[in-house]
Amino acid sequence: MASSGSGKSASEGSSSVLSSSSQQRKKLSSICDACKGKMQLVADLLLLSSETRPVLSAEGLMVAETFEKCRDTIIARTKELSILTHDIQSQLNMGKFAEVGDRLLEMGDLVVSLTECSAHAAYLAAVETLGSQPSVAGLVDRYKVTRCRHEVEQNCSVLRITPMADLTPQLLLEVSQHISRNLKTLTDACILASEKSKDKFAKEQFKLSVKCMSTSATALLACVKEVKTSPSELARNRCVLFSGPLVQSVHALVGFATEPQFLGKAASISPEGKAVQTAVLGGAMSVVSACVLLTQGLRDIAQHPENSTKMPDYRERLRNSACAVSDGCNLLSQALRERSSPRTLPPVNSHSVKNFTSI
Repeated sequence: MASSGSGKSASEGSSSVLSSSSQQRKKLSSICDACKGKMQLVADLLLLSSETRPVLSAEGLMVAETFEKCRDTIIARTKELSILTHDIQSQLNMGKFAEVGDRLLEMGDLVVSLTECSAHAAYLAAVETLGSQPSVAGLVDRYKVTRCRHEVEQNCSVLRITPMADLTPQLLLEVSQHISRNLKTLTDACILASEKSKDKFAKEQFKLSVKCMSTSATALLACVKEVKTSPSELARNRCVLFSGPLVQSVHALVGFATEPQFLGKAASISPEGKAVQTAVLGGAMSVVSACVLLTQGLRDIAQHPENSTKMPDYRERLRNSACAVSDGCNLLSQALRERSSPRTLPPVNSHSVKNFTSI
């Protein structure tokens, strides 16, 4: 009987380990989707935009005052990125999916920061050339409000797709905080735009858009609180129901706020400035595209069992992506030091960083 009990205990322990591993793989897959979406959005807004503008921080200040400061920051970021990609592979080889997810989140934030600095460095280098004219600030920073819209969408998506059993109090708290923080940024930006606008309709519409968004947010966050205090499928379904109006109101607000008349004037760049800009942006694109492929590779591995016949191919792709990240970092550093590089141009017919995920 003791032997039978011992066997049952071992079986239960093994089942528990498998369940934990499955949960960690599932969470890693979700993190991959979020990081990939964020990196793609930022690249599309800053690296592939047809307009040349400075990149501002959350406080409304330029991310760096000079090209040299940008360059030094970016080169430091590329070194951090190389360390992170190596760490991700090491943790993955040890089967530590939770740690891989943590490192991937760090990588996503690092790539966003690197992209912002690269786009700003490209702007500064371009407007320094003879014949170029700097941009003129508008009432609204398109990049800032579009990022906020994306973050609200992502967090509302978490509420919609996460099973009730996985909606832990900690996760619900994080979702609420992320939504509230981004809505505050949108509110502050629109109130400021309303105050500065000389158009009577625009003044009022900014205020009404904020009011609509705030009302929808209050209704949704009340549902989230109910899920925390009294968890049930009914309470979760209410979150799904009320997340829709918030996403729609945020879409409407950002759509209105990013109309051309509110965005100021993009920089006018000389041919020489355009060449410098293309070199730096192309170098940054090399890094971002490689990181997107790395993230896709991690997602493939997370979604398939270790004994899958496809696993050797997935792991090989991951190693190749990690090498591409290192190559991209070298290209970007070279472009920043020389302000030109023939190898940093994005692929022909590449209109979006999303094209890189089809490989």
